[in-house]
Amino acid sequence: MAGVCFSFLRMDAYLDRISQFIQANHDWAGPITFLLTLGESLILVGLFIPATALMLLTGGLIGAGTLSPWTVLAWGIAGAVVGDALSYWAGRWLGPGLLRRWPFNTQRSAVARARLFFKRYGFASVLIGRFLGPVRSTIPTVAGIMGMGQVRFQLANTLSALVWLPLMLAPGFFTARGVGALQNGQQTGLIIGTAASVLLGGGLLVAFMRKRRPDGMRAQRRR
Repeated sequence: MAGVCFSFLRMDAYLDRISQFIQANHDWAGPITFLLTLGESLILVGLFIPATALMLLTGGLIGAGTLSPWTVLAWGIAGAVVGDALSYWAGRWLGPGLLRRWPFNTQRSAVARARLFFKRYGFASVLIGRFLGPVRSTIPTVAGIMGMGQVRFQLANTLSALVWLPLMLAPGFFTARGVGALQNGQQTGLIIGTAASVLLGGGLLVAFMRKRRPDGMRAQRRR
Protein backbone atom coordinates (compact mmCIF):
# COMPACT_ATOMS: atom_id res chain seq x y z
CA MET A 1 0.00 0.00 0.00
CA ALA A 2 2.81 2.37 0.88
CA GLY A 3 4.46 1.59 -2.44
CA VAL A 4 1.31 2.48 -4.36
CA CYS A 5 0.98 5.79 -2.49
CA PHE A 6 4.64 6.55 -3.20
CA SER A 7 4.09 5.83 -6.90
CA PHE A 8 1.15 8.24 -7.01
CA LEU A 9 3.21 10.92 -5.31
CA ARG A 10 6.02 10.46 -7.79
CA MET A 11 3.52 10.63 -10.66
CA ASP A 12 2.02 13.86 -9.31
CA ALA A 13 5.49 15.39 -9.03
CA TYR A 14 6.29 14.22 -12.57
CA LEU A 15 3.11 15.82 -13.95
CA ASP A 16 3.77 19.03 -12.04
CA ARG A 17 7.27 19.34 -13.52
CA ILE A 18 6.00 18.82 -17.06
CA SER A 19 3.20 21.33 -16.50
CA GLN A 20 5.62 23.94 -15.18
CA PHE A 21 8.04 23.33 -18.04
CA ILE A 22 5.33 23.69 -20.69
CA GLN A 23 4.00 26.88 -19.12
CA ALA A 24 7.49 28.36 -19.03
CA ASN A 25 8.46 27.11 -22.50
CA HIS A 26 5.44 27.34 -24.79
CA ASP A 27 7.45 26.50 -27.89
CA TRP A 28 8.14 23.04 -26.48
CA ALA A 29 4.46 22.17 -25.96
CA GLY A 30 4.11 20.74 -29.47
CA PRO A 31 7.22 18.50 -29.44
CA ILE A 32 6.40 17.28 -25.92
CA THR A 33 2.87 16.39 -27.02
CA PHE A 34 4.35 14.58 -30.03
CA LEU A 35 6.59 12.47 -27.78
CA LEU A 36 3.72 11.71 -25.38
CA THR A 37 1.30 10.54 -28.07
CA LEU A 38 4.10 8.70 -29.87
CA GLY A 39 4.99 6.82 -26.70
CA GLU A 40 1.35 6.15 -25.87
CA SER A 41 0.90 4.46 -29.25
CA LEU A 42 4.08 2.35 -29.21
CA ILE A 43 3.80 -1.30 -28.33
CA LEU A 44 4.81 -1.90 -24.68
CA VAL A 45 6.09 1.67 -24.20
CA GLY A 46 2.51 2.94 -24.00
CA LEU A 47 1.94 0.96 -20.83
CA PHE A 48 4.37 3.18 -18.93
CA ILE A 49 3.38 6.64 -20.18
CA PRO A 50 0.58 8.51 -18.35
CA ALA A 51 -0.63 10.15 -21.56
CA THR A 52 -4.25 10.41 -20.41
CA ALA A 53 -3.41 12.57 -17.40
CA LEU A 54 -0.97 14.65 -19.41
CA MET A 55 -3.49 15.23 -22.19
CA LEU A 56 -6.04 16.42 -19.63
CA LEU A 57 -3.40 18.77 -18.29
CA THR A 58 -2.54 20.01 -21.79
CA GLY A 59 -6.22 20.53 -22.59
CA GLY A 60 -6.50 22.66 -19.46
CA LEU A 61 -3.56 24.82 -20.55
CA ILE A 62 -5.20 25.30 -23.95
CA GLY A 63 -8.46 26.27 -22.31
CA ALA A 64 -6.65 28.75 -20.10
CA GLY A 65 -5.13 30.38 -23.19
CA THR A 66 -1.59 29.35 -22.29
CA LEU A 67 -1.06 27.15 -25.35
CA SER A 68 -2.06 27.33 -29.00
CA PRO A 69 -4.63 24.59 -29.72
CA TRP A 70 -3.60 24.15 -33.34
CA THR A 71 0.07 23.57 -32.53
CA VAL A 72 -0.76 20.94 -29.92
CA LEU A 73 -3.28 19.22 -32.18
CA ALA A 74 -0.89 19.08 -35.14
CA TRP A 75 2.03 17.69 -33.12
CA GLY A 76 -0.13 15.34 -31.06
CA ILE A 77 -1.94 13.80 -34.03
CA ALA A 78 1.39 13.34 -35.83
CA GLY A 79 2.83 11.55 -32.79
CA ALA A 80 -0.16 9.21 -32.52
CA VAL A 81 0.02 8.34 -36.22
CA VAL A 82 3.78 7.72 -36.15
CA GLY A 83 3.54 5.62 -32.97
CA ASP A 84 0.91 3.29 -34.40
CA ALA A 85 2.80 3.10 -37.71
CA LEU A 86 5.98 2.02 -35.93
CA SER A 87 4.07 -0.62 -33.96
CA TYR A 88 2.51 -1.84 -37.21
CA TRP A 89 5.86 -2.12 -38.95
CA ALA A 90 7.33 -3.98 -35.99
CA GLY A 91 4.63 -6.59 -36.51
CA ARG A 92 5.25 -6.71 -40.28
CA TRP A 93 9.01 -7.08 -39.96
CA LEU A 94 9.22 -9.45 -37.01
CA GLY A 95 6.17 -11.56 -37.83
CA PRO A 96 4.31 -14.03 -35.58
CA GLY A 97 7.53 -14.94 -33.78
CA LEU A 98 7.33 -11.60 -31.98
CA LEU A 99 4.37 -12.83 -29.94
CA ARG A 100 6.39 -15.79 -28.68
CA ARG A 101 9.10 -13.56 -27.24
CA TRP A 102 9.28 -11.86 -23.88
CA PRO A 103 7.25 -10.03 -22.68
CA PHE A 104 4.46 -11.03 -25.09
CA ASN A 105 4.71 -14.67 -24.07
CA THR A 106 3.80 -13.63 -20.52
CA GLN A 107 0.68 -11.77 -21.71
CA ARG A 108 -0.93 -14.49 -23.77
CA SER A 109 -4.53 -13.73 -22.81
CA ALA A 110 -4.16 -10.03 -23.72
CA VAL A 111 -2.48 -10.90 -27.03
CA ALA A 112 -5.19 -13.49 -27.78
CA ARG A 113 -7.90 -10.88 -27.18
CA ALA A 114 -6.17 -8.44 -29.51
CA ARG A 115 -5.81 -11.05 -32.25
CA LEU A 116 -9.43 -12.14 -31.93
CA PHE A 117 -10.58 -8.53 -31.97
CA PHE A 118 -8.59 -7.81 -35.13
CA LYS A 119 -9.63 -11.04 -36.85
CA ARG A 120 -13.28 -10.28 -36.21
CA TYR A 121 -13.40 -6.57 -37.07
CA GLY A 122 -10.36 -5.90 -39.27
CA PHE A 123 -10.31 -2.25 -40.38
CA ALA A 124 -12.76 -1.24 -37.61
CA SER A 125 -10.51 -2.80 -34.96
CA VAL A 126 -7.67 -0.41 -35.88
CA LEU A 127 -10.08 2.51 -36.11
CA ILE A 128 -11.65 1.90 -32.70
CA GLY A 129 -8.81 0.08 -30.94
CA ARG A 130 -7.08 3.35 -30.03
CA PHE A 131 -10.00 4.10 -27.70
CA LEU A 132 -9.94 0.70 -25.97
CA GLY A 133 -7.34 0.49 -23.20
CA PRO A 134 -6.85 -3.32 -23.08
CA VAL A 135 -5.92 -3.61 -26.78
CA ARG A 136 -4.83 -0.05 -27.65
CA SER A 137 -1.09 -0.59 -27.91
CA THR A 138 -1.33 -4.16 -29.26
CA ILE A 139 -3.75 -3.86 -32.18
CA PRO A 140 -1.32 -2.09 -34.60
CA THR A 141 1.32 -4.76 -34.06
CA VAL A 142 -1.23 -7.54 -34.49
CA ALA A 143 -2.45 -5.86 -37.68
CA GLY A 144 1.11 -5.93 -39.03
CA ILE A 145 1.66 -9.54 -38.02
CA MET A 146 -1.60 -10.64 -39.67
CA GLY A 147 -0.72 -8.90 -42.93
CA MET A 148 -3.15 -6.00 -43.06
CA GLY A 149 -2.47 -3.82 -46.10
CA GLN A 150 -0.49 -0.67 -45.37
CA VAL A 151 -2.92 1.70 -47.11
CA ARG A 152 -5.91 0.40 -45.17
CA PHE A 153 -3.98 0.45 -41.90
CA GLN A 154 -2.68 3.98 -42.35
CA LEU A 155 -6.16 5.22 -43.26
CA ALA A 156 -7.63 3.75 -40.07
CA ASN A 157 -4.60 4.93 -38.10
CA THR A 158 -4.93 8.54 -39.28
CA LEU A 159 -8.71 8.74 -38.89
CA SER A 160 -8.58 7.37 -35.35
CA ALA A 161 -5.82 9.81 -34.37
CA LEU A 162 -7.84 12.75 -35.72
CA VAL A 163 -10.70 11.81 -33.41
CA TRP A 164 -8.73 10.52 -30.42
CA LEU A 165 -6.58 13.54 -29.62
CA PRO A 166 -9.39 16.15 -29.50
CA LEU A 167 -11.37 13.79 -27.29
CA MET A 168 -8.39 13.47 -24.94
CA LEU A 169 -7.93 17.24 -24.77
CA ALA A 170 -11.62 18.15 -24.52
CA PRO A 171 -12.27 17.45 -20.80
CA GLY A 172 -9.33 19.60 -19.65
CA PHE A 173 -10.15 22.30 -22.17
CA PHE A 174 -13.80 22.67 -21.19
CA THR A 175 -12.98 22.45 -17.50
CA ALA A 176 -10.58 25.37 -17.85
CA ARG A 177 -12.84 27.41 -20.08
CA GLY A 178 -16.07 26.78 -18.22
CA VAL A 179 -19.41 27.77 -19.65
CA GLY A 180 -17.95 31.05 -20.93
CA ALA A 181 -15.86 29.18 -23.53
CA LEU A 182 -18.94 28.91 -25.73
CA GLN A 183 -19.07 32.73 -25.95
CA ASN A 184 -15.43 33.23 -26.88
CA GLY A 185 -15.20 33.90 -30.61
CA GLN A 186 -11.47 33.12 -30.78
CA GLN A 187 -12.05 29.54 -29.65
CA THR A 188 -15.14 28.84 -31.76
CA GLY A 189 -13.21 26.86 -34.36
CA LEU A 190 -11.65 24.59 -31.74
CA ILE A 191 -15.00 24.03 -30.03
CA ILE A 192 -16.69 23.14 -33.33
CA GLY A 193 -13.83 20.80 -34.22
CA THR A 194 -13.95 19.11 -30.84
CA ALA A 195 -17.72 18.71 -31.00
CA ALA A 196 -17.44 17.21 -34.49
CA SER A 197 -14.79 14.77 -33.24
CA VAL A 198 -17.00 13.73 -30.32
CA LEU A 199 -19.92 13.13 -32.68
CA LEU A 200 -17.72 11.19 -35.09
CA GLY A 201 -16.32 9.08 -32.27
CA GLY A 202 -19.83 8.34 -31.02
CA GLY A 203 -20.92 7.42 -34.54
CA LEU A 204 -18.01 5.01 -34.90
CA LEU A 205 -18.87 3.30 -31.63
CA VAL A 206 -22.55 3.01 -32.64
CA ALA A 207 -21.57 1.51 -36.00
CA PHE A 208 -19.21 -0.87 -34.22
CA MET A 209 -21.95 -2.06 -31.86
CA ARG A 210 -24.42 -2.50 -34.71
CA LYS A 211 -21.91 -4.64 -36.52
CA ARG A 212 -21.42 -6.72 -33.42
CA ARG A 213 -25.13 -7.19 -32.56
CA PRO A 214 -26.12 -9.43 -35.50
CA ASP A 215 -23.35 -11.89 -34.58
CA GLY A 216 -24.70 -12.09 -31.06
CA MET A 217 -28.26 -12.59 -32.32
CA ARG A 218 -27.16 -15.40 -34.63
CA ALA A 219 -25.35 -17.08 -31.75
CA GLN A 220 -28.52 -16.96 -29.64
CA ARG A 221 -30.59 -18.45 -32.47
CA ARG A 222 -28.18 -21.38 -32.78
CA ARG A 223 -28.75 -22.16 -29.11
